[in-house]
Amino acid sequence: MIVSAHQPYFCPYPGYFLKAMHSDVFVLLDRVQFPRGGTWITRNRFKNDQGPFWMSIPVSRKGRGLQRIDEVMISHDSRWKRKHLESLRCAYANAPYLRDHLPLFERAFADAYENIADMNHDIILYAMGSLNISTRLARLSETGVKGSGTVLLVRLCRALGAAEFLTSKSARKHLDEDLFRDAGIKILYMDFPGIVYPQLWGRFVQNLSVFDLLFNCGPKSREIMERSYRGVCGKDSA
Repeated sequence: MIVSAHQPYFCPYPGYFLKAMHSDVFVLLDRVQFPRGGTWITRNRFKNDQGPFWMSIPVSRKGRGLQRIDEVMISHDSRWKRKHLESLRCAYANAPYLRDHLPLFERAFADAYENIADMNHDIILYAMGSLNISTRLARLSETGVKGSGTVLLVRLCRALGAAEFLTSKSARKHLDEDLFRDAGIKILYMDFPGIVYPQLWGRFVQNLSVFDLLFNCGPKSREIMERSYRGVCGKDSA
């Protein structure tokens, strides 16, 4: 069994889902510390006629000190929700598959969620379904596993019965490979290629939200991702 893990980003870029696609279980690390400052957990990039633009979800920070991701509450204010929906409608009015996926955002921005982890989980699960990714999506908070850094990842693999852990090559410098080796767990390293596809508004911009891909390419999105992966990178063990 191959396990991979990542923080629950908001509307992640396509490479995020390549890792899920090549795993048996993809774990959202929702019980680790919420980062200070800007973070992909609360924002991502889309594209309009002016180029890339940020869509950010406001959350409550003041007076809360250090928080776990699953403790971070969304700041409910109808203005940002209306603004975000209008931005998507305007930016992607000519995208052939906008109408297929816009209802997701209408639901997500309709006061349906109290915390960011729940909203991001459901958006990620929806995107996986749209990409025909059948990998099991789990949450760290559901496993009962505790720890930090490499210790957390090794314990998570053990709890799930994983023989292999899939991660990005860029994460190699942050891992204690000896801990995995001692636990009998093989590390698989993966490159994340730049995925190119038909995109609105002039010059192509890489690594936007996966919904830029889905809005533009719809049911062909998975095929585009797989083609990019096979042509650029592979998995190798430590």
